[in-house]
Amino acid sequence: MMMRDDNDPELNGKYLGTITKDFVKIAETLKEASYQIRSRKFSDHPIFPICKSEQPIGQLLISNSELKVDWNYYITYLDEFIQRQLIDENAVEDFKKAYKDPDEYCCLFVVDQDFTNFVYIPYPND
Repeated sequence: MMMRDDNDPELNGKYLGTITKDFVKIAETLKEASYQIRSRKFSDHPIFPICKSEQPIGQLLISNSELKVDWNYYITYLDEFIQRQLIDENAVEDFKKAYKDPDEYCCLFVVDQDFTNFVYIPYPND
């Protein structure tokens, strides 16, 4: 799986609008969940897979049927991506280098028909 520091240009038009609209509503929940994963030493690399339908990675955290959001938000961390071979063991160090500060950025894993990639969204400033 390829990873890049910058967000994919394909993301900008089609996805960024709906993701950003959702993110404003749920950023605090995701930030707190990220903090809990790190403070309990489960992982230093929380990842939030998002999908408009169901998907198998992680545990459902926020459902688009319970909140008025476009996406379902799941929670997991780097180890599951390695176990499921979504990140090759040889690419783990590259992933860790590209992973942005989890106190400032949310690591989303966008899963959609035409687009599957990691996206970093900055948390709103308090």
